[in-house]
Amino acid sequence: MIKIKNVTKKYGDKKALNNVSFDVQDGEIFAFIGHNGAGKTTLIKSICGILDFDEGKILINGKSIQDDPIACKREMAYVPDDPELYEDMKAIAFINFVCDMYDVPASTREQNITRYAKMFDMEKELGSPINSFSHGMKQKIALIAALSHDPKTLIMDEPFVGLDPKAIFDMKEIMRGIVKNGGTIFFSTHILDVAEKLCDRVAIVKQGQIVKVGDMKKIRGDKSLEKVFLELEAE
Repeated sequence: MIKIKNVTKKYGDKKALNNVSFDVQDGEIFAFIGHNGAGKTTLIKSICGILDFDEGKILINGKSIQDDPIACKREMAYVPDDPELYEDMKAIAFINFVCDMYDVPASTREQNITRYAKMFDMEKELGSPINSFSHGMKQKIALIAALSHDPKTLIMDEPFVGLDPKAIFDMKEIMRGIVKNGGTIFFSTHILDVAEKLCDRVAIVKQGQIVKVGDMKKIRGDKSLEKVFLELEAE
């Protein structure tokens, strides 16, 4: 579970996040949507302990990201919108490096790496250096590394950008499997039709403030998520 309580983040006089509060429950896929510059990446990086924030609290499975960041990070995986990998490393070396940080047993990592590399059609690429990969291939390596340690909480910023249609389908299936087993998924996306079909709940952020949050079906009503979003943006 992720609990976000009255979080405010300032850049000078500007509030990138303004008193943001909502929860992401266990066993649900939660979408975070908004226009460019609305505060999505700022909140995601704050949840992951990459950015500090000025006010409020963020709890990961009951632990504070500010007071106990290592314990929080051990329970989560983060996939950024632009994969920042060690480009001179071979893909398999990078994935194993991530597994080492999470103390993943050899049998578990071998099983997970094999499973996800096959699913994302990257088996033959694991021995290649990351700097030879396209953006989409780097995104796949970031996803394999994130999934290899069976995180309880998966946090992603635009995870579908750069992925081919099969990889998008497979990633959606993986996400459904994680929450079926009680995990928590929180991600931002501009692909609103995917969010509409995939997610249990949604929060819409505008200029650093939450303007809508709740059950996807209730937020939509008899409209599409895209229609709801565009109406809120026009207000």
